Amino acid sequence: MIQTSSTFRQDPLDDGSISLSEVISALSFALDLTEGAVRGHALRSCLLGMRIAEEAQLPWDLRSSLYYALLLKDIGCSNNASRMCQIVGGDDRAVKAGVKYEDWSKLHKPSASALRLLWENVLPNAGAAAKVARIIRIGATQHKNTEEMITLRCERGASIVTKLGMGRIAAEAVRSLDEHWDGSGFPERAKGEGIPLLARICAVAQHLDVFFTGRGAEAAIETLQQRSGSWFDPELVRAAVSLHRRDALWEHCSASESPEETRRAALDLDPARRQHLGATQIDLICGAFAEVVDAKSHFTFCHSMGVADAALGIAQHIGLEPERVQLVRRAALLHDIGKLSVSNTILDKQGQLTEEEWKVVYKHPGLTRRILERVGPLREIAVIAGEHHEKLDGSGYPNRLKAQDLTLESRIIAVADVYGSLSEDRPYRAALELDQIVAIMRKLTPHQLDSDCLEVLISVVSGQKNVVAMPAFRPGVQAAVLTENYSIRPTEWAV
Repeated sequence: MIQTSSTFRQDPLDDGSISLSEVISALSFALDLTEGAVRGHALRSCLLGMRIAEEAQLPWDLRSSLYYALLLKDIGCSNNASRMCQIVGGDDRAVKAGVKYEDWSKLHKPSASALRLLWENVLPNAGAAAKVARIIRIGATQHKNTEEMITLRCERGASIVTKLGMGRIAAEAVRSLDEHWDGSGFPERAKGEGIPLLARICAVAQHLDVFFTGRGAEAAIETLQQRSGSWFDPELVRAAVSLHRRDALWEHCSASESPEETRRAALDLDPARRQHLGATQIDLICGAFAEVVDAKSHFTFCHSMGVADAALGIAQHIGLEPERVQLVRRAALLHDIGKLSVSNTILDKQGQLTEEEWKVVYKHPGLTRRILERVGPLREIAVIAGEHHEKLDGSGYPNRLKAQDLTLESRIIAVADVYGSLSEDRPYRAALELDQIVAIMRKLTPHQLDSDCLEVLISVVSGQKNVVAMPAFRPGVQAAVLTENYSIRPTEWAV
């Protein structure tokens, strides 16, 4: 049997060396991927929001809640990605990025830029007539769709923030992020001071970053002032304008600045930066971000948890030490975090992927690694999670590693990931039965997958199928129509 990694033996959390802000600030880069935002959006929003809070003399006891609400404000965004893709028939991430510049409460009077955004992204491979028809339908249903999309995002985001133990105040801020001062927002159409103060600050901060990185400081301030009293709290607008005029607003907020410089500046503003995490808390965070990844497509809504369960079963039965078992489970939960960069036009596609689409897919393990390795104590998790598509014969990706390069932990997750993919519904086929899965995976051993890991997995799932059972769809979500073709894509396990 291949040896386990010998570089890291101790649980990196045992000495309390990792803080909550370190982990959340690193994982916030994954949330930027979901929204198609300029890298570092959550961090810059955090800097802007905390400066506005200081200017507005926000009570100190609320600042920790604000800090994490700013970093996690987009944590529910993957929940509406699939629906966005269905509505526009195009790239959800591109539309999400572009729509932030538009006043979506007035889409019945669309601007030229809003129409251009729709024309470029709606049904990109269709003819003009089909595109026009879809745009007209979007316009006719825009109010209903907007309410649905925002409610999906905000409710889910608040739920995850609550699970993370961030408290009611932070959860309410995330839930009310898209409320407007004049009552035209969602999900509750709250108005004025009926909107939680922290949500009002978050709304101003994210607006400023979107416009500053896309159109410059003057455009950001000008648009903020135009929406004062309609979208935004006039007092908070005045606070932001005052900071801008004193050159005290934008430091470390340029998109051209090093992301690590921006992150360090955000970490310095953490009101509770001495707060350290234990093993239970880090497991909660891993589980929460696994939910974010899986919520992006209803075809993979339980994939990360399923892979983690399968990897856990292999690791335990193969005899790894408890701290190595824990590490494997965490890496499995986070292995697909880079997939937040992949549009649902690819994830939910029924047919074969094009060469260009595969190029997008091939990037996600590398993104997973780069996101996770921002937290020093999690660097081994980053390596293992980033190798989940590598194969023993060097045919995997992104680095074409071979058997001698892959630790036992990496091999375990690779086997668990293939098993998870084949046992789940996909847009082009239903989930395969266990005997079909075993037949396919045995053909991949020993040249691609580790034989010992596979045999242990087969033993585990044959005797304890409920351990890694993966339900077909999230309750309440309508599934796409599946074909009766149970064949698989030749390189399906690459996804």
